[in-house]
Amino acid sequence: MKSFSLKSVLVVLFLSISFASCSNDDDEKTPVPTTKAALVTEIKGPATGKVNDELSYDVTYVVDNACAEFDKISEVTIGDVKGLQVIAKYPSEVCTQQVPDPKKTVYKFKSSVKGTFEIKFKKSETEFLTQKVVIE
Repeated sequence: MKSFSLKSVLVVLFLSISFASCSNDDDEKTPVPTTKAALVTEIKGPATGKVNDELSYDVTYVVDNACAEFDKISEVTIGDVKGLQVIAKYPSEVCTQQVPDPKKTVYKFKSSVKGTFEIKFKKSETEFLTQKVVIE
């Protein structure tokens, strides 16, 4: 009887150690990058174009650290004026490269009608940087 109870205790002890030592990696969440608006410093591109032609504009923007990457271009409103802003994606890990260089992306513009258009990108919290284009 004593042998049976000792074996039972050892089996229970072994099983409890086995279950406690298993790690559940599925519960760990993948780090999610954060996004933030980047401020545009320059827009370069053609001043004129033709109807239904796609025009490319080089947009230079600044980010908070060198690990940031371009995410997307989205719409933004400052007061009652609508424009565009560059969204940068920052990794969730700590960035060791703290001195960022200005980054560039390309914005494509196409119009199906003639006229003068303003491409506006957010350059500060209160104003836009504007590029005019005449479509003939």
